[in-house]
This record gives sequence, structure tokens and C-alpha cells, in this order.
Amino acid sequence: MRVTPCQTALAAAIALNLLLLLGAWWRGDTPLWGGPGGKGGAAPPFCRPPRPPPGITVLLADFDDFENDVVGTSRSFASLPAPVLVVTAEAAPYPPLPLPPGVRLLALRPLPERPPPLGRPELHVRTRHVALVPDGARAAPGLLERMRDALEEEDEDGDGDNGGGDVRVVALPVGPTPPRCLELRVEVREWTARYSPGTPVFCGALEGAAVLLLRTRDLFALPFPFTQPLPTAIFIQAAVRRWRLRLLPASFPAAPRLVSPRARWKNEDLREKRRRRLLGELGIKLEVLADGGERWHGCGKDTARCFGTVYSRTPQYLAAGRWTPPCCLKALRETARHVVGILESSGIRYWLEGGSLLGAARAGDIIPWDYDVDVGIYREDAARCRWLAALAGGAGAVEDAAGFLWEKAAEGDFYRVHYSRSNRLHVDLWPFYARGGVMTKDTWLGHPQDVEFPERFLLPRLPIAFAGFSAMAPHNPREFLEFKFGAGVIENPEYPNPAV
Repeated sequence: MRVTPCQTALAAAIALNLLLLLGAWWRGDTPLWGGPGGKGGAAPPFCRPPRPPPGITVLLADFDDFENDVVGTSRSFASLPAPVLVVTAEAAPYPPLPLPPGVRLLALRPLPERPPPLGRPELHVRTRHVALVPDGARAAPGLLERMRDALEEEDEDGDGDNGGGDVRVVALPVGPTPPRCLELRVEVREWTARYSPGTPVFCGALEGAAVLLLRTRDLFALPFPFTQPLPTAIFIQAAVRRWRLRLLPASFPAAPRLVSPRARWKNEDLREKRRRRLLGELGIKLEVLADGGERWHGCGKDTARCFGTVYSRTPQYLAAGRWTPPCCLKALRETARHVVGILESSGIRYWLEGGSLLGAARAGDIIPWDYDVDVGIYREDAARCRWLAALAGGAGAVEDAAGFLWEKAAEGDFYRVHYSRSNRLHVDLWPFYARGGVMTKDTWLGHPQDVEFPERFLLPRLPIAFAGFSAMAPHNPREFLEFKFGAGVIENPEYPNPAV
């Protein structure tokens, strides 16, 4: 076959382009397959890109917007021979920071005029390890390398003497005061992070300033690698993955800093807002502190209900594999205590119903995945309560002195008491009446346990522990529950709609 000059030139151009592409790939400039900057799936094993080159990238990713020390910190670490410095921020600081030569600033917040790769640090970090350096730290010769060697030793050792976990983070204190080492357990299903005292060396979280060193692949495997406050974000995500942290002796120096009172107030306010946003993104509604204290996030009277719609008796969080957020349970307990107190002071005969009685019989509390509280009342007693009487008289909704909202349910002849006008966590009040020795009502929602029952279960009613107080219940809760749900329901409760 005769080859024309044009075909020869085209073949040569293709070969040259392939050589240039392979050369760029070999230098690490251009990924050929998936991963940062690439397209498609993972590379075949016979042509997988080489490991990132050794070295450490120093990232300054958590600093105050007002009167920070980013310039001093970056200059100090830029004086070291090995590290590459990258400063990341949601948006470029203003006024602009006079960063030393070679230090890059990456703004993480996407802008329509800026190509996406410029805001993605994983495309700019080519070393095998990353050091997350807090603002105000000062470099010291050999310490970063010491941290890197300690992390690699953990990778090679694998002898199980590191506190019962996989060490993926190494920390070195900043300043003369050593940070406090804490254990951290994140209960995703319960939306809860639990801190407790830890050992001096291996732990799950730190209280205090420290440089954190990770492998680059581990840092960028986290869903939120740079969400501030950065240490908290790293610790919680590491705990979910059962990673451990090793705290090394020695420390980095810390620069003395004088911050004006106004800047201190603005920075503290901003840090708190960032912390709340982070915990919202990570799905943490309750922090149990090492000293036994608690920090609650969400589910206040001035917020909306902390979960979405309820479909087929299945709330949105159950479909996502979680239980009721703890702040929602807290609000339900407050609402139930408030409602029961008003019913008792008004002389209304009431009893715990359905799943609420089941929770009381099982553990003296609301079932961990329940989303409301059910209470039965004698219909003829309702007029004794001023709020229920107002609703029976045609009032659309009434708010009591404590901020709880009473209203008639749109679905039928029963009442709801909401935690607040904004937060619609609620207690349902079901008006029953006796007919021929059987308790019945006018509205049935089709639930399997929503059935008539003999009045003898309520003669008499007896108190039972529920949600931190005492409430009235049928005198034989087991017999009542098994009449409604079936045998063995106390020992084997089910989700409200297991098929969903």
C-alpha cells in the first residue's frame, strides 16, 4: 500500500502528541484516568499512575478573617527546604495578603468566572503527605519529617498496640501547652458525637492547637476535607471511619499574638457560625462532652422541625438509615411533659397510646425512632381544658403561655399540640368515648394498632415512667399492647412500616 506524504505527516503528529502526553503523565502533570482532573474509571493495573512523589505540602486552611497571622505563618514554613505551601480560604481575603514567593492562595468558593480546578486543592497537592498547620504556628527544622516518619511507621507496624485503631493522623502540639487527648465516638444513627477522656498518645480528637499530618489520599478521601473549623471536621470524619490519631512529643513554636477586643469578638462569632454549619453538614445534632456536658444543635422553638416529610408512617430520617435526631426527642419530651401537666391539672382522664406506651413499657422513654407522642383522652373531658375548649369552639390554633401551639388536626377529629408555631414536633390527643364497654372514636387513620379496645384496660389507669416524668397508662400495659400490636411486641418492636 502506498503511503502519501500527508499520511506520513499525520502519523508523525499523532506519535509526537502521544509522547508529549505520556511525558506529562510521567511527571504527574496530567492524569490519564480517573482521580483528580481525570475522566472515566480507575486506570488498568498495568498502567496505573505512579505514587505521588515524596514530600510534604503545608496547608494553611483554618484562620480568622480578622487580624490573622497567615503571612507570618506562611513565611516561617516557606523557609523550610522541603514543604510546598498552599493557603486555602472560602474566598480570597481582603485586603490581599502579602504572601511570600512560591506560596499559592486557593479560594474554595466557586465563582462563575473562575474554572473549577482553581478552587480544588486536590488538583494542586502532588506530595504524598499533607500537613494542616494552624494559624500562628512557627516552623522548626525536622519536625514535619518526624511526623511523616511516625505515620509511615504506623502503616508498616500494624501490631495493634496503637489504641485499637488504624492510625491515619499524626499530631504535634503548637505552643508550650500540650493539647488534651480525647476519645471520640460518632453515632451516626443517633446524630451524636460523644467525647471522653483519652490516653496521652493515641486518641480520636484533640483540645488545643496542633499540626495534623495525613497522607494526601486519606485527606482527599474525606467528604469535607476543608470545612471549618478544620480540626473538628477532620476528627469527626476520622471517627466515623474508625481512624485513630497519634500525638507525638515535642511541639512547634507559637508566635505571640495581640488581637483587638473587637476582632476577637468577630472571630469568635464567625467560628461559632462555622462550627454550627459544619455539624449540620456532618449530621451531628448532639455533642456529649468529656465532662458530661451537652451541646445541642438545632430543634429549637424558633427553628423548623429538624426532619422532612413523613410518608407512609415512615419519617425521612428512617429511610436514610438514621433514628430520630436527639434534639427532636428532647423537644418531644418537653412537649409531652407540658401536655400531660395541663391534662392532669384540668382533670382530664388520659393514657399513653400506641408507640408511646410501647416505648414506656420497653425503656420508660420515647422509642428512639418515633416522631410524635400519642395520648388518648376521654372525649367528654376535653371541655375541662381551656385550650381544647377553645378549639372545639372554632378557634383555628391557640398558643399557650409557654409557646406550645394547640390546634385541631386537619385529618379528623383529634388534636395536636406542637412544640411551637415554627417547630411542628407534636403530641397527638385522641378523643375516645365508651360505647357498650368498648372504647371507640370517630377518626381512624388505618394503622394496624388503631382499633377499638375494651374499657376495662383503663379501669383503673396507673402511672408509668415515660420520658423523664410519670404519665398515666392502662393498668396492664403488656396485655393492652399485645391486644393492639400482637404477642411479643414489647420484646420485638418494629419500625412503623417495615416494608418501607
